[in-house]
Amino acid sequence: MTATDPALTALANGWAALSLLHGRIEAHVERALQSGHDLSVREYSLLEVLSRQHDGDGGHLQMKQVADAVVLSQSATTRLVTRLEDRGLLARYLCPTDRRGIYTNVTGAGLRLLAEARPTNDAALREALAEAAEHPELAPLVRAVEAVDAPRPQQ
Repeated sequence: MTATDPALTALANGWAALSLLHGRIEAHVERALQSGHDLSVREYSLLEVLSRQHDGDGGHLQMKQVADAVVLSQSATTRLVTRLEDRGLLARYLCPTDRRGIYTNVTGAGLRLLAEARPTNDAALREALAEAAEHPELAPLVRAVEAVDAPRPQQ
């Protein structure tokens, strides 16, 4: 393949459209969460991921798993956890079976903020997707995103 290969150009155009869609959505949701709840998209995502943890086997995530879930490096995730811990939204504790492991739980205040912010996040996401759907180059990607969780017809 050469740099002028049509398949490569189509792939690059598709990637550019996907990046544009992601950027628009993230910026829209970021503004809504910041203005309404003093939360960034990453902070909201971290609270969301950690709120789904539970006690018992397989109930806790290692920091690498959390970092992967919020799409950040481990060091950036640690800084993010520290910021939210300083705000009283998260608490860390040692793993009872392996004193080297550290778990992070969402506090009651964090759960309340997450519950308050969830409708804002969802509405901003819907708004951003609706705006993006008006652009012909983004409309197919919006349909793909909307179809991901669509119920499958029974056969």
